[in-house]
This record gives sequence, structure tokens and C-alpha cells, in this order.
Amino acid sequence: MPEWCLRFGIVQLAKKPEKDTSDSALKPELKPELKPEIKPQIKPELKPQSTRHLFVSSSRYAEQLIALGVASGLHRVGVTSADVLNRAREVLTERKSLGLHNEMQFTYRNPIRSTDPTSTMPTARSIIVGARSYATQMPLKPIEQSARVARYVWADYYEQLRQGLAQIAAQLKKDGWRAIILADDNSIVDREVAYEAGLGWYGKNANLLIEGAGSYFVLGSVLTNAPLTPSTTTVKDGCGSCQRCIDKCPTQAIIAPGVVDARKCLAWLLQKPGIFDPAFRIALGDRIYGCDDCQEVCPPTVRHAIVEEPQGKTQAWVNVMSILNSDDETLLENFKAWYIADRDPKWLRRNALIILGNIGDASDEAIQVVLKRYLIDREPILRAHAVWATARLGLNNLLPSKDSDPIVQDELDSLPSVK
Repeated sequence: MPEWCLRFGIVQLAKKPEKDTSDSALKPELKPELKPEIKPQIKPELKPQSTRHLFVSSSRYAEQLIALGVASGLHRVGVTSADVLNRAREVLTERKSLGLHNEMQFTYRNPIRSTDPTSTMPTARSIIVGARSYATQMPLKPIEQSARVARYVWADYYEQLRQGLAQIAAQLKKDGWRAIILADDNSIVDREVAYEAGLGWYGKNANLLIEGAGSYFVLGSVLTNAPLTPSTTTVKDGCGSCQRCIDKCPTQAIIAPGVVDARKCLAWLLQKPGIFDPAFRIALGDRIYGCDDCQEVCPPTVRHAIVEEPQGKTQAWVNVMSILNSDDETLLENFKAWYIADRDPKWLRRNALIILGNIGDASDEAIQVVLKRYLIDREPILRAHAVWATARLGLNNLLPSKDSDPIVQDELDSLPSVK
């Protein structure tokens, strides 16, 4: 049986009989090709539906694609249908109406689209979901003024995820099916399809907790028109009475099990353009991008995380003074993997100024020089946050008495307490 028949469970057709060279076979009346009982018979149901698609067992083919994903570096792989994600659509619509998204776009931008896989591929029938761990040991904190980076961007884990998904997509295309890779993409609610594919359950911090491995995972999918058998039923809740993530959140952003108020979530506030809410600046501490607090106390994540050394360079800490002293081009190149609103480095500098106010040494002359420069910056947003950082360090003697811009003046009129 040919190798491709074995791989895809295709029933082999009846083998054509070899030519008989015996004396009896030489008689004209015994020509074998005229005997109906030995003529190859092809059952209609075994014919491919097209000249391109291999005719396969949907369950066996799904198992083979899952195995291929695991062999290609994905830590978990599952399959679900490409049906409308009705539950996710209802949740997105409700929370958006309540303002809990706090102007966040991504899958909130168009819930109808992000919950309907056929919006991306009209002929979609199945979704193969892959998960790649980003759990890595925390390196030692540098001595200099350093800010923390969330684990999922220490390295380009999404690139590693895409490499595994690409192998699945390539196999599907080779077999005549369509395949589209979606990773870190607002076209689909990735946690919901991962849940539907049986990879894990929703934790009280709203992250997907993968059974036996925790939540340190990036998620992605391959959308296809291949008819595949879904992997399994959904995973039951594994949190029980535990609510450590709720208790640990530095801003009490988890307002109910599985419900995060983005108006309080530091991970979103760091990405949102505009004035950083003064109520949460001190709570920001030394975080420059993302926040892992709710995951760092999660028992399944702490106990069972799949820890691997990432490929390439890692960046768990960044130098705050370096951010404040670098030009636009350098910042955009150094942090090209980060989401920065409108790709405008001023939002990164805004965050760095807040952190400087939280961790800086007021007696450091280099810090004083930087603050003086930003207090007269042409950008009102940066002047405003420089006012806050300067006052937070108790350097009120550096502050101007007035500013022509109202947002800066508001900061001057409501100075924070000295740290």
C-alpha cells in the first residue's frame, strides 16, 4: 500500500492482476481483460470529491494534524468546528456596552467578525488551535534603573507559535485544502476557540488555563475548509474555590470571576494612549509592558508551567533611562514587537516617566537632568507626566509654577505625595 494511503487512511483500490504467461493464457478465448470478475471495480463513494482533495477519515486526519503540530514545537493542539462563537459574542457585546473594554479595540472592535470564523474564510469548517508555552525562568534584575516586562514578550514567542502552525497549514494545503493562520489577530477570539477545542478552561483571571500546564501560553489557529472531527469536549473548571488571582491584582481589576475591568487593568493602561489614570500610577510600580501578577500566584501555572529556554535574545528588563534618552527610531526598532499606540514612542516615554517617579533616586543627577528636559518637552503629555514623576521624587524645586496647557496645569494643581 502506498505511503500516502497509510498516512491518510485511504482505502487502497483493487490491484490490477499481473499478466499470465502460462500456455493456457496464450489461448485467445482466455484473455483475462475480458473476464468481468477480474476487472478492477472502483466504488463511487471512494472517489475523491475533487481532483485536488485527498479523501480522508476526518477523525484520523485530525489526529495526524495534531501530531504534526506537536512534532513542530506546539505544546498543545486541538480541533474545533468553525461555528459562530455565540457565547464569546454575547460576552464581548455585553462588556462593551458596560464600558469594561475601556476603548480597547482588538476583538472588541467588531464582535460580529471576531466571533465568526467564516468572516475570514467563508468556506471554513474546522479550526486547529495551537498553544506554545512562554514560561521562562526570571533572570536577575539588573542594578540600574530597570523596569519589568511581561513574560509573553521576553522573546518572540508568537514567531515560534507561527512556525508550528505553519507546518499544519502547509500539510493542509499540500492535501488540497485551504488554510489561514491566525495568531495575535483580532479576526478571532483565540481563547474561546482554544476553550472549544478542549485545551483548557477559563480561569478567574479570564486567562485560559491549559489542563496540566497553566496559563503561560500564546495561542493561535489554523482556519481550514477541511472537515475535521473536533478533539474532545470542553474542559471543566479547575479553579474551584481558589481566588488568589483576584486577591493579588494590584488594582482590583478582576471585578468578578472571569471578568476584568480594563479601566483598572495595568496591562491595558500601559497600552492605552492619553493621560495615564493618576489613581493607578503608584500601583504601576516598575512595570513597563504588561502585568503578570494574576498568573504568578496561580497554582496550576506555578506548579505545572512548561518551562523552556526561548529561542534567541530575551528581554525581561529594560533600562528606564535608556528609554527616556533614546530617539524615536531607536525606540521603535528596539521595541518593534511591542504594541505601541499609533507606533508613537511618546506613549513608551510616558510610561517610563511614571516608573522613574516610582523607582528613581532623587539624588541622582542624571535623573534630575532627564526630568528637567521633559518638563519643557514640546509634548504636553510628556510634560504632564514629568510633573508627576518630579513631584513624586520630592523635587518640587524643579517644577514650573504654571503651564499654558490645561492637562499639564491639572498635574501642577494636584501633585502626588512624595514616595
